[in-house]
Amino acid sequence: MRSTAEEVAGVAAVRAPLVVKRLSVGDRAVAERWDAFVRACPAATFFHRAGWQRVIDQVFRHRTHFLYAERAGVIEAVLPLAQVKSVLFGNSLVSLPFAVYGGVAASNPEAADLLEVEAQQTARRLAVDHLELRNLEQRHPEWPRQDLYVRFRKEIAPELEANLLAIPRKQRAMVRKGIKNGLRSELDADIRRFFCLYADNVHRHGTPALPRRYFEELLRVFAGDCDVLTVVDPAGRPLSSVLSFYFRGEVLPYYAGDEWSARELAANDFKYWELMRRSCERGLQVFDYGRSKQGTGSYSFKKNWGFEPEPLFYEYCLYRRNSVPQNNPANAKYRLLINTWQKMPIAMANWLGPFIVRNLG
Repeated sequence: MRSTAEEVAGVAAVRAPLVVKRLSVGDRAVAERWDAFVRACPAATFFHRAGWQRVIDQVFRHRTHFLYAERAGVIEAVLPLAQVKSVLFGNSLVSLPFAVYGGVAASNPEAADLLEVEAQQTARRLAVDHLELRNLEQRHPEWPRQDLYVRFRKEIAPELEANLLAIPRKQRAMVRKGIKNGLRSELDADIRRFFCLYADNVHRHGTPALPRRYFEELLRVFAGDCDVLTVVDPAGRPLSSVLSFYFRGEVLPYYAGDEWSARELAANDFKYWELMRRSCERGLQVFDYGRSKQGTGSYSFKKNWGFEPEPLFYEYCLYRRNSVPQNNPANAKYRLLINTWQKMPIAMANWLGPFIVRNLG
């Protein structure tokens, strides 16, 4: 039975008010409590982890506003935000730039609502053009929404053969082709091989590369929950690489790159199979293929693996603009910029890219 003192403390905790606080960069004690809440909260994702504040602050120098609601010393909700201010792309408050998932993660509606009110007050105080919440579920049907993105997720079967057979026949044939070509996967201790393949890949698509330091910081900050897998040919030549995150029994391949010959050798297909195989052997339960734009090659590729799209609810509270921003390569007004970028020497693109992409988020 509970003692009288415990009962009194419990009643006091229930009656205590919810208080909004802000996580300061470098406050390890609160960051540990924040992450403990994120690990336990069903609504939280890898992108709600406190480490993102350090990454965004140190690499991109964006001003962060990591809000949390606390009652009697217990965290009940978190909302990571960062301000992205750009002459080219506007001024926004986002949860969370460089993340595909975001928004509030809470253990109860009261705490969730309180943090969203605080976020809107912060947005007004900063005089941003808009507040963007990258929610997994719809929270504000009255707000404008970005309908461009979906996500793909699927359970990982406990048996390797079951996972292979779950891949549709044509795509499974590509995996077997990679195996027949003698490809193998290796886990890298650093991002050198990954970055070369990634930077070359995005350059071919006409988009700027994120800075090398960003990927180095991801490996450092999320050590143990972030790794790089690289596929090589029988001679050891790197063909394709992926940087993945791990969270609560899930694997999320997040950044990837490959060279021209990777398609012919089926290295890209083999890469994702190897990641799934390794994840199965680790006992993970979910393969999260992440976000894709509808109508793109990435969207079709993931569907061909037998994954079904799920809507993402990117909701916007507009202040100094009349419509949802379209800062993505699918926007026709960026076509000339994309064509120009593809023709730029890659060394120059890698130098200039970080100055541009930091403002996209």
